[in-house]
Amino acid sequence: MEHSKLGKLQIIAWHQLHFRQLAHQKLSVIRVQQLDSPKSKPLWLGWHGEQIPNLIEIVDLYLRRLTIEHWYRFSKQRLHWTLPNLGTKEQCDRWSDLMPMVTWELWLARGMMEDHPLPWQKAQSNLTPGRTAQGFGAVIAVVGTPALSPQPRGKSPGSKKGQIRNKRKRYPIVKKGKGKFESQKKKHKKDEISLINLNICFSYLLIV
Repeated sequence: MEHSKLGKLQIIAWHQLHFRQLAHQKLSVIRVQQLDSPKSKPLWLGWHGEQIPNLIEIVDLYLRRLTIEHWYRFSKQRLHWTLPNLGTKEQCDRWSDLMPMVTWELWLARGMMEDHPLPWQKAQSNLTPGRTAQGFGAVIAVVGTPALSPQPRGKSPGSKKGQIRNKRKRYPIVKKGKGKFESQKKKHKKDEISLINLNICFSYLLIV
């Protein structure tokens, strides 16, 4: 295949593969080799999704990965993507589905709102998603909400008598073990310290 930036590419894909302990999760493995540069190493990519796009499109998506990383950082820090402690996979999926929707709302609202900088911030003419979220309360005040206003109701009746409440499902704690590289690095460091101590002792004996 001919790519506009990378030149001639050889792209090979293997479909319907899976990890040893995840047989139900199918994925595709793609190898991208740049033919114009013989010294370049092959690029290995993995695709997991409902429908795999065109192979040349996958290369373009991979080249755009750095811009996507900024969105992940924004979703975690500003939209609180990883903040809730949700109990089920379905709840996690629904919460994750809200993140792109909220991002698009901020993107569409940035042209209809004014900048509300904090005292130590500089004014912006082209608002970023973070600055738009900072002043999004003014938009909500104008648009309103379909929810009913809260009403006092007194003491709640609580759960019905005899109703059984299911306990939250608990999962084992996953701990990160020490990798082989880290263990070898510590071992080499100990060997270096022992060698330094040996050199010091040998130098002291020569002086004496």
